[in-house]
Amino acid sequence: MVFLLIQMIFFLTDGASPAVHMMMQLLIRSEKDGILCPIPQYPLYSASIALHGGSLVPYYLDEATGWGLEVSELKKQLETARSKGITVRALVVINPGNPTGQVLAEENQKAIVEFCKQEGLVLLADEVYQENVYVPEKKFHSFKKVSRSMGYGEKDLSLVSFQSVSKGYYGECGKRGGYMEVTGFGADVREQIYKVASVNLCSNISGQILASLVMSPPKVGDESFESYSAERDGILSSLARRAKTLEDAFNKLEGVKCNKAEGAMYLFPRIDLPEKAIKAAEAAKKAPDAYYCQRLLTATGIVLVPGSGFGQIPGTWHFRCTILPQEEKIPAIVTLLTDFHKSFMDEFRG
Repeated sequence: MVFLLIQMIFFLTDGASPAVHMMMQLLIRSEKDGILCPIPQYPLYSASIALHGGSLVPYYLDEATGWGLEVSELKKQLETARSKGITVRALVVINPGNPTGQVLAEENQKAIVEFCKQEGLVLLADEVYQENVYVPEKKFHSFKKVSRSMGYGEKDLSLVSFQSVSKGYYGECGKRGGYMEVTGFGADVREQIYKVASVNLCSNISGQILASLVMSPPKVGDESFESYSAERDGILSSLARRAKTLEDAFNKLEGVKCNKAEGAMYLFPRIDLPEKAIKAAEAAKKAPDAYYCQRLLTATGIVLVPGSGFGQIPGTWHFRCTILPQEEKIPAIVTLLTDFHKSFMDEFRG
């Protein structure tokens, strides 16, 4: 289903993932077409780029600056790709970050917009966690709002923004509702996007209903506004407390360092594993972080996702932890994790 307003187009989809696939299908012509993608990244992007026959052009987030996105790194990776004969067509930005949980500063976003404009790149803005911001010093700003504040309009920047009912404070993953807003494309390109979207007919009814509710929540004066606001604020406050509790717990573990949980639903701690543990992982034919996570699962039932599944600087090891368990269960999880970690490190020490 498509809504057209002036030159802005909203495509309702079965979640944000089909919208991402749609854009990759449109952007990628061959393996010589590349997409700049963050590392660590949500594997949807690497998988969809590979599925549609393109080349992933990685850019590394800076863990030392809280998973910062440096434009100098974007330029470096762009030049490297071009030197290999790859035509880079788009830049993926996930804000707030998955799996890294950072929230971009507005000035950083302006630099990213300027980079895309100067280099002629489509900006693919994954903004599905826009409601999930947990620190008072950071606020979510959409890339469309940022680009318009810089004076850039439809003719200056091609921008696609993704949203989903699966995230935020509503978390309706199974309902499969979402949309993408497409701006800054000429009529000929918009026609091709419409053709590709039309192949899928329309998104499911329950997803459409939920997407409309996310886009138009209760307003001041509405009968349900007070109860809606209380529930929304309660969920977000609880998520913020869970994030801080887990962040503090990870930073107390030997050899683990965790950046501040600014947003989204995840923490992505770095773990320095003993050499004996790394050799044990090699013997088991597993990545060291996967070996750690499997041992943790077997011992405690706690599920962490190894960082090797998201990409990371070679020689470093991480894992992704959600902040989604019920708040009352977090203390018990911390205790189990702490006890396991101490036992694991003792086993492989020296």
